[in-house]
Amino acid sequence: MLLYIITYDIVCNKRRQKVSHLLEGYGQRVQYSVFECILPPLKYRELRDRLRPHIKPEDSLRFYPLSAHTLGQVEVWGGPAVITPPNSIII
Repeated sequence: MLLYIITYDIVCNKRRQKVSHLLEGYGQRVQYSVFECILPPLKYRELRDRLRPHIKPEDSLRFYPLSAHTLGQVEVWGGPAVITPPNSIII
């Protein structure tokens, strides 16, 4: 599993709401147009396949994978630190 930072800038309100709703099912919103999603490869491909129909050429959708090495270098200023390493167990 990897942590993906997924950002979007979508022109159309209707498409933006659909993308936001889809992403909420896969991760946690950390800023208005930024999500953190911890996903195994199969779920990552599934998410990309589900997002693809909602993105038009005038939009922007970016996926940034973070490895365990770079995850330890993330700085969070303000707000709760919501990043949970992919190998962690939450009870």
